[in-house]
Amino acid sequence: MSKELKTGFIAVVIIALFIWGYNFLKGENIFAKNTRHFFVEYNNIQGLKKSSSVTINGLQVGSVVDIRFNHNPDKKGKLIVELLIENDFEFSKKSIAKIYSASLMGGQLLAIIPSYEGDLATSGDYLAGEVESDIFSTVGEKLNPLQAKLESVIVSADSLLLGLNQTLTIGSRKSLNRSIKGLEFTITDIRKTLGSVNQLLDSSKVGIKNTFDNTRIITENFMKLSDTLVNANIGFTIKKSENSLDYVNDLMAGIEAGKGSFGKFVKDETMYNNLTRMSKEMEELIREMKLNPKRFVHFSLFGKRAVPFDPEKNKKNKTNK
Repeated sequence: MSKELKTGFIAVVIIALFIWGYNFLKGENIFAKNTRHFFVEYNNIQGLKKSSSVTINGLQVGSVVDIRFNHNPDKKGKLIVELLIENDFEFSKKSIAKIYSASLMGGQLLAIIPSYEGDLATSGDYLAGEVESDIFSTVGEKLNPLQAKLESVIVSADSLLLGLNQTLTIGSRKSLNRSIKGLEFTITDIRKTLGSVNQLLDSSKVGIKNTFDNTRIITENFMKLSDTLVNANIGFTIKKSENSLDYVNDLMAGIEAGKGSFGKFVKDETMYNNLTRMSKEMEELIREMKLNPKRFVHFSLFGKRAVPFDPEKNKKNKTNK
């Protein structure tokens, strides 16, 4: 055999290996028998890539060899996916090619859901396409109506706060401020009580430690129930949340319409005037307790009467002595 013949033979073998390797990298096996090409049209392929596996009933039977846009003006923007099937398994033209997520980490695969009714699918046929929603898309679809309900509740709450702001005038605000200042004495007593509680807690550290140990045991038991909570029906929980938001929305609407006690407080001036009058009376009572404490805690061996209430001195912040 001459050198020229050997060189030509080697060149042919190299070219053949190159063609085979190129098609193998594309997911095609030119030596496979019964290879068939099918086409599927999608609006969105959800990240499906070339060389992605194609399965039937979980068995890999081929791969995606090409993805391109449809050049038909009536179907502009749609995608055509070309499938190469290397298995002689037969199915009808009514079969569905569904894109699904391989895992939560991403990656899309394509599965043919076979149908055996009607004419058998042959190479070059178009199959119906579907895209399976992943868990994040499903949760998003559930949360969209909940978001709308929440926005409605926020609008009602904003309207309620606006009504309260209009109701509380400058005079009523000053009156409430004076009442709050009168409560400072009560807060001081509460602080003293909290100091006593702290001392009690210091003397009860052993009991508190036992309580925390019991809490840890309860927490461990709760963690054992976490699997059951994770597997809870999200859709049912969201539905209950929607019902709760509907109730809150109705409640806000009733308040806006002046229904109920709180609605009357916002809309009815009579209740507001009563509240203002009560605030002023509380202010006078606190001032009288501070100026003439003996009127409220009175003790006399000789029957001496307590100092009576004097409105004029009360207003001038003077004692009755």
